[in-house]
Amino acid sequence: MATSLAQAPLNHTLAEHAGQPVKLYPRSFRKRGETWYGLVRTGPEKKLIILNGLADPFETESMLEQNGKTVHLCPPTSANADALRRLFPWTAPEPLGKTSAIGCGDRLGIASPGHIRACRETNVPPVLAQQSIREMERTERTPQEVLDDATWAVFQEGYTAGFGADADHLKTPEDIDACVEAGYTMYTIDPSDHVDNEADHLGDAALQERFEALPWNRLDTTPEEALVQYADTTFDLSESAGALQVEFDAETLKRSAVKYGAAVAHTKDMARHLARRYQEDRAGASYDLEMSVDETDYPTRPHEHYFVAAELDRLDLKLTSLAPRFPGDFEKGIDFIGDLDRFEASFQAHATIAEAFGGYKLSIHSGSDKFSAFPIIGQCAGNHVHLKTAGTSYLEALRIAARRAPDLLREIVEFAFERFGEDRKTYHVSTDLDAIPEPATVADADLEAAYLEDEDGRQLLHITYGSVLTARENGADRFCDRFYQVLNEHEEEHYDTLTSHFLDHIESVGHMSVA
Repeated sequence: MATSLAQAPLNHTLAEHAGQPVKLYPRSFRKRGETWYGLVRTGPEKKLIILNGLADPFETESMLEQNGKTVHLCPPTSANADALRRLFPWTAPEPLGKTSAIGCGDRLGIASPGHIRACRETNVPPVLAQQSIREMERTERTPQEVLDDATWAVFQEGYTAGFGADADHLKTPEDIDACVEAGYTMYTIDPSDHVDNEADHLGDAALQERFEALPWNRLDTTPEEALVQYADTTFDLSESAGALQVEFDAETLKRSAVKYGAAVAHTKDMARHLARRYQEDRAGASYDLEMSVDETDYPTRPHEHYFVAAELDRLDLKLTSLAPRFPGDFEKGIDFIGDLDRFEASFQAHATIAEAFGGYKLSIHSGSDKFSAFPIIGQCAGNHVHLKTAGTSYLEALRIAARRAPDLLREIVEFAFERFGEDRKTYHVSTDLDAIPEPATVADADLEAAYLEDEDGRQLLHITYGSVLTARENGADRFCDRFYQVLNEHEEEHYDTLTSHFLDHIESVGHMSVA
């Protein structure tokens, strides 16, 4: 339980430090023995303070004395984050299992307090450190930095209910290694590069050739055994959450196997590597495992999902969650595009299959802002949903810039126009640049509406985040320092905006809260 700040023997020791005012974060203060630990801000940087005790094993930046009492100030280094996790284990991530959760990607590294407040209010577990390797490369952050930022946020908010850390869209063993070393507890394997998107359109001869050429040795089976297992068989899932029958004939099996067989083999190889790393480095620890095929050209059909699930089960790979490619478009930063009736029928079928294979969660990638689809997701699988968001928190931060530093936002928009052509190459978006007004023509009071309420404006800003956050000019930072300064000066407004936005997400899905 958080201890009242009034009980901490601060007096006036930290009223001012190095000529700068000091802000204290009351929920962070904890007492161990006679020693107090808490988080404060001095200028632009937060620091851990240790009162009435030895700093060891923390790295100390400076020490103050008053009336025989000592106050150590410790910088937010990775070594100090590690020491904090050891001292207060609730600041370290943990596996969340099959309980519904919300992924709160934080590309800025300072949004998690707002996420935590929404999750605390709704009792939904958060995954705070959730970044793909691609996102980390674009923001020039490491897996360790992303995880450490989450630890400091959890400590700041005194959040002891538990959180996850998702190493998202892992494609290589080296990706896994970096995230295991950092201490992640969820691993999302992305075998999309091994999905054959041509499978549905192959002629008989080409289909047979690719079927026979699959890596059967890595799948621990043969083409003949696969045909015996699936062909001319109906799998009745009527005992699961929703009645469903999945039928295979020889052609259906071959097309499913050609489309996803190599992806299953890659997932198995990656999962085995992950298991070995845990055995070597973290023996006895558990973790959550997800397979993601959402970034493929065509929706995952129910019989294809069944094939993938059955193969993973046969190979004894136990999933916590799986991300199919759903019908319709889950574009970045905007609502669902497509036929909601078709989406509902497909989502219910996927939920039934997931239930039949142990009740793993359906993972919804690019899940932010899909408000028209949220009620369907909640009704069909609310107790087994993993909703992933990322860029929407960056957009909410830009709202603060729109309100408090309108000229800065205009500069960012102008730069985003320049970068859009390059940055969109790895995203599926339908942005119409011609529909977005030039920033010089938009009044201060209309900036939010033009760029953060309008779908084209949102996507322009959403997918250019990496370029904006890493932009340099004449060897100096171009936007980032000023952007962070605005967010720090209006810290509570930033948190409140995030909290409201994430409450809207969680409450729109419904059925996600932990009893």
